[in-house]
Amino acid sequence: MPKSNPPTSPCKAGPPAAEIARDPRVACALEWLARTVSRVTEEQIRITEIPAPPFGEAQRAAYVSKLLACAGLQVRSDDLGNTIGEWPGTSREVVLLTAHLDTVFPAGTEVHVRRENGILRAPGISDNGVGLASLVALARAIAESRITTKRTLAFAADVGEEGDGNLRGVRGLVEEYGARLKAMIAVDGASTEYVITQALAARRIEIVVNGAGGHSWSDFGTPNPINALARGISRFLQVHLPANPRTTFNIGKIEGGNQVNTIPARALIKVDIRSEQEKEISRVESALLDAIRAGLADENAASAKGRKT
Repeated sequence: MPKSNPPTSPCKAGPPAAEIARDPRVACALEWLARTVSRVTEEQIRITEIPAPPFGEAQRAAYVSKLLACAGLQVRSDDLGNTIGEWPGTSREVVLLTAHLDTVFPAGTEVHVRRENGILRAPGISDNGVGLASLVALARAIAESRITTKRTLAFAADVGEEGDGNLRGVRGLVEEYGARLKAMIAVDGASTEYVITQALAARRIEIVVNGAGGHSWSDFGTPNPINALARGISRFLQVHLPANPRTTFNIGKIEGGNQVNTIPARALIKVDIRSEQEKEISRVESALLDAIRAGLADENAASAKGRKT
């Protein structure tokens, strides 16, 4: 992510949405979407009922690939597992539309869709079954109405959006298109009340602490990686977070140890930091690292045997 914003430059405003909607081809696409709402909903159900846990999106990707191909797009897959269907434009510039394939739910989760009083209920039905169905529907509407565009439209079903996926799919797409990429739209979630027009900076950090390990009785006093992280976390929780720009952190995962009667040889934490300004993320990250280092020093100083983590 860039450290500073690029300089602004004057640009010519495009036609208003109402004027665009009156174009016969756009009107045809909108009419197609209105006419096929129930069909799109049924596709949303079929997509949702294909399991796509983190790092297990391949089956769903294959299905979406077929849908994009049937819409008349030039479809391919990349090394990360993304599925991309392109509607060629008259220039090399690209507008990227994405919907993520994965859900937060682990393998083995029951994903059958239930209908209750007109509401569809299932894990991932809105995040992001609806996004994928909408992505395919939009591609189909454009193809059906034969809309021509200056920029190539890349419809991508991307992997690795949730959790430890760390946005690897969309990162790869941005790197691939590079300077050709002029705009990006992410279709995600069920809300129709608003559109988010500003990206939120985020950073995910994994910290691993290693130690000698040992027995809880005979080796008592050996520095304990879990204790070290606990000491550091306690310090970090005192970090100041501004209300403006809004800044947050979340210690989302703690791992370590094998048995209750053994001193662990390894422990880790995973932390998510977000802010409306990237400089705040860097500040909070520095505070986190300083706190963990201090926690390690405190744990080593408390060690009866002087072993170091």
